[in-house]
Amino acid sequence: MKNKRLILIIFTTIILLFISLIAMQFTNEVNWKVSDFVVAGALLIGTGLMCELVIRKVKVTKYRIAICFAFLTVLILIWTELAVGIFGTPFGGQ
Repeated sequence: MKNKRLILIIFTTIILLFISLIAMQFTNEVNWKVSDFVVAGALLIGTGLMCELVIRKVKVTKYRIAICFAFLTVLILIWTELAVGIFGTPFGGQ
């Protein structure tokens, strides 16, 4: 069962990256470079693996949910900053 979740994390990451790759074929609004795919893949797999670690190590369900929610929130904030620069850091997308 544990290995099935790891395969699911990797498969989901690949599917999400393929969505962006396919979107690039149909619109100019999505314009990713190879480095964008690498960073996005690292963020997605990293977040998935951190949640998997929490699921394996934390025994209390409400703590699992809270910690994974925190990881997902950080993922969304980083992704948004890299995409459009909402915080005005040098890493912003604009």
